[in-house]
Amino acid sequence: MKQFVTRAFAPAFGLVFGAMALVAAAGAAAESPPASPKPATTPASAAHGAAGKSATADSDQDKALYALGVLLSRNLSTFTLSDAEFERVKAGIVDGFHNKPSAAGAETSLPQIQALQRSRVLATSAHEKEVGQAYLDKAASAPGATKTASGLLYIQVKAGSGPSPVRTDRVNVNYEGRLIDGTVFDSSAQHGQAVTLTVGSIIPCWTEALQLMKTGGKSRVVCPAALAYGDRGAPPKIKPGATLEFDIELVSIEPPAPPAASGGAPGAPAPGAMPMPAAPMPPKGP
Repeated sequence: MKQFVTRAFAPAFGLVFGAMALVAAAGAAAESPPASPKPATTPASAAHGAAGKSATADSDQDKALYALGVLLSRNLSTFTLSDAEFERVKAGIVDGFHNKPSAAGAETSLPQIQALQRSRVLATSAHEKEVGQAYLDKAASAPGATKTASGLLYIQVKAGSGPSPVRTDRVNVNYEGRLIDGTVFDSSAQHGQAVTLTVGSIIPCWTEALQLMKTGGKSRVVCPAALAYGDRGAPPKIKPGATLEFDIELVSIEPPAPPAASGGAPGAPAPGAMPMPAAPMPPKGP
């Protein structure tokens, strides 16, 4: 259970500690001696400057503290708390922060916390799957829609030409990922350019859909949860059991990466390789 808590909070604290490192680096740079003497300042101007710096520091600190709260809150998303339940969580945070006797021994409730999270995730997943199935059934009536044996709904928007990629190919794609309510949770536009990825190293619906496409082609695909992020989801944006929809453009099939030069570092990324986007990545293990 301790491992579960550590993993649940790792993303938030990873961002927090990363930000602290950046602040520390910025502070060190600020303390470097100036290249040339500063012009003399009057007491009034010095006081005004100090007040301005203090206000900026307070503002930055407030933003950092607020961000800490936001990041911690994201670890509660899988519990699907009601307003009344969230008030109980806040009371626990306050009592724990002040080391009140009522907060002692909270660790003994870790099994109950895990059971609560599991039950809430399964309930959310069941609901999302039910809503998603209704959406899939409706989308299946769209002109040109094809439902594959796996359950993927594939709609060709524009035919491409040339060969189709295989699982081992690296491809260059533009895409937009949406929840079934239309909310965009990721897109290549957010990354500023088309994204390169390996066909066999992404969520199953993408692996299947890309192999049905040809270069220059565009498609719309609707992915049931079993072909996307399953019962775990990808909180906070993608709920457990969520059905997802993607617009995909296959820009190109990349040539095989050249062999590593003699003496090069083993495992070095291939030239032109880019980080895989958040949405199409396969879900990590628990």
